[in-house]
Amino acid sequence: MKLSSDIAAVVTGGASGLGAATARQLAAHGVRVALFDLNEQTGTALAAEINGLFCRVDVTSDAEVDAGFAAARAAQGKERVLINCAGMGKPGKTVSRDKETGQIRHFPLDVFNTILQVNLVGTFRCIAKSAAGMVTLPALADGDRGVIINTASVAAEDGQVGQAAYSASKGGLLGLTLPVARDLSFERIRVNTIMPGIFDTPLLRGAPQNVKDALAAAVPFPKRFGHPDEFASLALEMIRNGYFNGERVRLDGAIRMAPR
Repeated sequence: MKLSSDIAAVVTGGASGLGAATARQLAAHGVRVALFDLNEQTGTALAAEINGLFCRVDVTSDAEVDAGFAAARAAQGKERVLINCAGMGKPGKTVSRDKETGQIRHFPLDVFNTILQVNLVGTFRCIAKSAAGMVTLPALADGDRGVIINTASVAAEDGQVGQAAYSASKGGLLGLTLPVARDLSFERIRVNTIMPGIFDTPLLRGAPQNVKDALAAAVPFPKRFGHPDEFASLALEMIRNGYFNGERVRLDGAIRMAPR
């Protein structure tokens, strides 16, 4: 797919981090970009910067996702590209003991469910609703109708202590990639998933410097965090390369996460 002003795209979680970097690179190629996010302040500012559109969308809500796609399509036309970057995580062991009292607790099931609803169900909700719009579009000269890219994590394969909920949600994204790609192949829509390692995002920037130094040192090469622009570059290649389909690609500097 050739990226140009003829193409409209939706980026979930597009107000910051990996989503924002991808939105900027798409806009730099003339693509009309709509950002779905909960952060109105940063989302509105980025939309103004890239001449795009911000839609306040909670991906766990059918009504809000429907309203977001309706607004984006009314303003920019039906999207041929969907980039799913919306996600969350909350660490915690499956069972833990209070250091002072010895009280035994299990991971809160409501939190486990929320993480799955955002990361896994929310992503699939956006895939299904976007693809239902894409199938009504004519195929482009290169044969594509649309491209969908999901964001998993190396934690899907290398889940650390305290990452059961997060890893389960991201592992689910790996599991759906191939069957969804096969489902949509009949409609000429390609589906791929990126598994980022340790990236320089707002979440990690708030960590203590010694923690950040230790994380960077654990990457074989290059010994640093990934840059959001590097994630965006891979996402754009997945869009442009018409043979990229049904793939789950690690982007991690060759790191394999240790248990802790």
